[in-house]
Amino acid sequence: MKAVRFREYGDPGVLRYEDVEQPAPGAGQVRVRVAGTSFNPVDGNIRGGFMRGPIPVELPHTPGLDVAGTVDALGEGVTGLAIGEEVVGFLPMDKPGAAAEYVLVPAEVLTRAPKSVPLADAAALPLVGLTAYQALFDHGKLTAGQRVLINGAGGAVGGYAVQLAKGAGAYVIATAGPRSGDAVTSAGADEVVDHTATSVPAAVTEPVDVVLNLAPVAPAELAALVTLVRPGGVVVNTTVWMPAPSDEERGVRGIDLFVRSDADQLARLVELVDRGELRVDIAERVPLAELTALHTRAAEGGVHGKVVVVPATA
Repeated sequence: MKAVRFREYGDPGVLRYEDVEQPAPGAGQVRVRVAGTSFNPVDGNIRGGFMRGPIPVELPHTPGLDVAGTVDALGEGVTGLAIGEEVVGFLPMDKPGAAAEYVLVPAEVLTRAPKSVPLADAAALPLVGLTAYQALFDHGKLTAGQRVLINGAGGAVGGYAVQLAKGAGAYVIATAGPRSGDAVTSAGADEVVDHTATSVPAAVTEPVDVVLNLAPVAPAELAALVTLVRPGGVVVNTTVWMPAPSDEERGVRGIDLFVRSDADQLARLVELVDRGELRVDIAERVPLAELTALHTRAAEGGVHGKVVVVPATA
């Protein structure tokens, strides 16, 4: 089978599109014929060697944390899944990924793929959708009638976060640049703040219950977001290299989010997609053979929106 792998850490040039032996599933594993994976910024950080502490991968390593595809073979002890079934999942971050024609997946991370979008496009859902869901509801405890500020809403996580928060009955304030302002409005934001034209603290004039920070802002900007939160509220931060700020005197908690795979939560997201209540937006579809070029563009800031990567056999 074909796969993209790197044998050493480095710039995108270390990625190789090559022939690899097709893996056989072990106990508890499923072999999935990949219809699509997706590009996430963390893929570049893993490839560059910047995540060796929290995500120790074995070299050579195949990237691709999201998978959508068809069950091709079942390992011993796997129940509840059938060969030929269309599935989607968020893969273990330290194991071989789905930038390949086939990938081995722990059965417990898979759920049935949405029926309302092309199978390959479903690969745009798991990691970013779960990040948004867990930030808002597991950690932010967001409920109907609350006010939430989503800082950096123009990216893939932000798009899902705006939709999920609005669907939960919250009042959504989102920050975005001129490039993504219309998309954030379309996702359901009640207010959109152009962070390139005004400071976020100046634009948010009433306290919020939850701040979700998705943007790699300067430490002072991140700290300023705490002042916008009502007493007893929370700041949930996904830029984990910079700790979430808090204000103990006012009971404002700061939480750093490390997304985890959760098939039950992913199944809820799939249900929302199939009910037409959660939109899967795709910016590009790129052949697997061109993954090196995609990593290069991403490193140069040339990737905007969610990119699905598709094997030639998909």
